[in-house]
Amino acid sequence: MSPPESAQAEYRALRQWLLTDALPRWARDGYDPIHGGFHEKLTAAGPVADLPRRARVQVRQIYTFARAMRLGWDSAQAQHLVSAGVEYFLRHYRRADGLFRTLVAADGSVLDERVFLYDQAFVLLALAECQKIGGPDPELIVTARELCQALHRHLSAPGPGFFSGLPDTLPLLSNPHMHLLEAALSWCSVSDEAVWRTLADEIVALALRHFIDARTGALREQFDRQWRPLPGVAGRLVEPGHQFEWSWLLLCWRSAIETDALQAARRLAQIGETYGVRADVAINELLDDFNIHNAEARLWPQTERLKAAVRLAATTGESGYWQVATKAAVGLRRYLRSDAPGLWHDRLKADGQFVIEPAPASSFYHIICAIGEFGDGLMSLPAVAAAQ
Repeated sequence: MSPPESAQAEYRALRQWLLTDALPRWARDGYDPIHGGFHEKLTAAGPVADLPRRARVQVRQIYTFARAMRLGWDSAQAQHLVSAGVEYFLRHYRRADGLFRTLVAADGSVLDERVFLYDQAFVLLALAECQKIGGPDPELIVTARELCQALHRHLSAPGPGFFSGLPDTLPLLSNPHMHLLEAALSWCSVSDEAVWRTLADEIVALALRHFIDARTGALREQFDRQWRPLPGVAGRLVEPGHQFEWSWLLLCWRSAIETDALQAARRLAQIGETYGVRADVAINELLDDFNIHNAEARLWPQTERLKAAVRLAATTGESGYWQVATKAAVGLRRYLRSDAPGLWHDRLKADGQFVIEPAPASSFYHIICAIGEFGDGLMSLPAVAAAQ
């Protein structure tokens, strides 16, 4: 097989699993019909009941089922889950200041009032995805606009970027900015409001100036108030999954139009692939000298490796990236459980054995985003598109 043909085969396998195994199982077992909202984890026997519910999981599942509609899954069932999920989330997580708390119990009672920038980014992403399935929703547009205003009012750092949360503002973190960029770009695709393009541009500038090391081209994770890497190991961490994810986002931002962003995206993917892939899976952590810090491999870096390779292939036209995409897809499918169709392993230990534990709902967002990006990238090839 040529790389595009092998990539198509991997895409078909992933899409088949998604539509016939994963979405039906999580629609059936992953939604709580008693309290509303989504369960945090599933086993082969059903949900792990009554776990505290993180804000990020609720909005990631809203995103997942909204994205499922665009991939051709049962629209009526998906629309019901999206609408019910949004209603549950807005009723139980919204604070008086316009931000969203991080944790509630299954019945909606508040367990943790803190605010994390990471959570707010996923709220914005889910609200944007909702606009893509049923047209503009004025109420959700206002909610997103008010949340963006609240972020600037309560979490803006003195200078570029945002604090990490309330009341704990430090350290400054690149990761939530990454997802805030993802959300802003998603809003740019459905809205002409200048605030979203401005936000995206500001985060890209922050990444190119502060997150990405000028000497090595690697992206770091944790910073002090002046956006200097923290002392010690915390400031030296380089996560392969985030090298891939930022590469993908920089390409989504302006693609080949902006040379600096394209060069940075190439280098980030190169670092991830050269130093962060072992036994054909992307591992968790390196240090800034590219030596391995944590050789375990969670599921989500596999999805980001796939997304970056697909976007680079579609952007540059270089066939080598399709070879990487195919390998990444094979690596991702390794995590999908054959004994419990629709579920997955989340953690692969350094010895090559999976940790046996319930499947976390939080991974589903990564999986469906990767499969959607995979399909979009293949459809960008004229010969493939003509054959569909």
